[in-house]
Amino acid sequence: MRHIKLDKGADGVAILTLDNADESMNVVSTDWLGEMNAVIADLRDDDAVTGVIITSGKPAFMAGADLKQMVEGYGRLTAHEAYEFSQVASKMHRALETMEKPVVCALNGLALGGGFELALACHHRIIVDDPRAVVGLPEVNLGLLPGSGGTQRLARMIGPKKALDLLLTGRSLTPQKALEMKVVDQVVPADQLISAAKAWLASGPSAMQAWDEKGFFMPEMRGMIVPEVSMGYSVAVAQVAGKSGYNFPAPGAILSCVFEGLQLPFDKGLSIESKYFAKLITDPVARNIIRTTFISKQAAEKGARRPAGVPKSKVAKVGILGAGMMGAGIALVSAKAGIEVILIDRDTATAEKGKGYSEKVFGKLVSKGKMAQEKADAALALITPTDDFAKLEGCDLVVEAVFEDMGIKAETTKKAEAVLPSEAVFATNTSSLPITELAKASARPDQFIGLHFFSPVDRMGLVEVIMGKQTSPETLAKSLDFIGQLRKTPIVVNDSRGFYTSRVFRMFIFEGVAMLQDGVEPARIENAAKAAGFPVGPLALLDEVTMELPVKILSEAENEDNNTYTIENGLDVLKKMIELGRGSRKAGGGFYDYPAEGGKHLWDGLDELFPATANQPDQDELKKRFLYSQANETARCLEEGVLETPEDADLGAILGWGFPVWTGGTLSYVDTIGIEEFVREADRLAQAYGSRFAPSAWLREKAAKGEGFYPAPEKA
Repeated sequence: MRHIKLDKGADGVAILTLDNADESMNVVSTDWLGEMNAVIADLRDDDAVTGVIITSGKPAFMAGADLKQMVEGYGRLTAHEAYEFSQVASKMHRALETMEKPVVCALNGLALGGGFELALACHHRIIVDDPRAVVGLPEVNLGLLPGSGGTQRLARMIGPKKALDLLLTGRSLTPQKALEMKVVDQVVPADQLISAAKAWLASGPSAMQAWDEKGFFMPEMRGMIVPEVSMGYSVAVAQVAGKSGYNFPAPGAILSCVFEGLQLPFDKGLSIESKYFAKLITDPVARNIIRTTFISKQAAEKGARRPAGVPKSKVAKVGILGAGMMGAGIALVSAKAGIEVILIDRDTATAEKGKGYSEKVFGKLVSKGKMAQEKADAALALITPTDDFAKLEGCDLVVEAVFEDMGIKAETTKKAEAVLPSEAVFATNTSSLPITELAKASARPDQFIGLHFFSPVDRMGLVEVIMGKQTSPETLAKSLDFIGQLRKTPIVVNDSRGFYTSRVFRMFIFEGVAMLQDGVEPARIENAAKAAGFPVGPLALLDEVTMELPVKILSEAENEDNNTYTIENGLDVLKKMIELGRGSRKAGGGFYDYPAEGGKHLWDGLDELFPATANQPDQDELKKRFLYSQANETARCLEEGVLETPEDADLGAILGWGFPVWTGGTLSYVDTIGIEEFVREADRLAQAYGSRFAPSAWLREKAAKGEGFYPAPEKA
């Protein structure tokens, strides 16, 4: 056996050790399932074996199924094949718990997804006393549900209310919390794990699960007859709709799975679970979520876009030019990563204020028990606030984060380069200014690059890396290494006004004001955006970023050759709001009013300023306008070479500005609809609302050939 080691002791205890021969983590795979079935049959038939311990030879116990295998479900498996796929693992777990020999799971590390489902199928669970040894069923975050008994065992073990809390949030539990919730039975020191397991087996425990005992009963098994149960499920339905909307099928499937499964005998419940699992794994939403937020994200973080042949580098000392909100945030994450930081601003007092942001954030983490005081103190000690550029000597990399003005940035670049080592990378943090133009102020444009961090830096995981026309592969590699040190996710794009994220994000806010100019009711605009899956409506967002900013960028871009940063409809709305002194929340109010007592509501004056038409569009049409305008602009970015891969496009969309996760990103959205259908519908939208929706000749040609942005799945 390649993935399992079996040791049968003279005391009758068989120790089954999971030890994947191909991966650093134990995962559910076809080979492993085959080995497990063979081992279970052997243990069942061996009269010398009186009890079984399952543990791991890896630092962690076990994760779930191979995500690459999961993402191939859509378009590759039929519903029946997906059902059978789930049943293989489900039957293996069932064989384990019904072989009439007590099985104890000795959890030496984290157990998630299929790994925790295996633990639930054991008769007793003992876990090491280590906060890193978390357990949980996070499948809902993948657009799936636990497909090998997790929903049925957990609901019967701790009751449907607590089970649904774990299943619908996908949250993990530390050992002590898992003990408190009764999903594990013991927490012991690591060196006592196996001895504790043997002690439990020596106590003569039952080899039967509670749900297999005659007379097992839970009130919830009577369904809607019990008033409290009826009320509980009714509330749960509302909570699922309120949190997830109607774009994510997994939460509803989990709720139905638990409800229906508890009305039936256990084995029938497992069949119900497999049917819902099959429905989800053959749905594009699961494919989209897994592919972008897990597979593409992990690939980016492991260096998918890093140039080959360039030696790995490490930043020991970084200079941050500008101690405002962005600079302070970059200083914080750099110090947290153990990098020495020189934080420069126009005077030491302003730089000190920038360091104060780190003190505030670290202080909150310490107070919540998420960071040790010594670690916070050590990180803060790495930040040197100053106005002295001479202290940049010895820096491996500099991030310039001064005001978005070409002149100010050029002056700052020259001052820094006068001190920096010859091999240092100079990065500019800008959301829209062309990198190639900014690099003209540099004496070494091949070492000049754009690193677009997102605000707040300590909470936003994406960094958009922008290559200027002269940026070298070595500079890109060093920059990606730095981003890796910060534990952030990079995408790599080529130079253009607004690059990728800012250029496409503008389509969201501009579509909102275009709708307002078209006579769509403001509340309808905001609600449609949120119903589509955006975290906030475009009008509320404009209040936060200020209306002056996009207007300023539009104005600056007007005289550029091949200007792509334009607005087709809605500019008059922005200008009128600014003229009225309602350009932002900071100005006192914008599209919304912000009462002194808190909260916010749409400004009453919008009705008079932008009268609504008599016939209002339905929500689906407005959702489509938001999604199509951004997807079409993303396709243009790929066509023009601003983007080079669909993976970068989709990661940037979801992690950068909150494009709905269920879509998988802007280009996954096109593939989900089907490129031919997308082009047809985009033509209709262009006729109805404007040329911003019109597909390019390049996109039409792709549609004619049936070429999506990702390879089509091969049939099983």
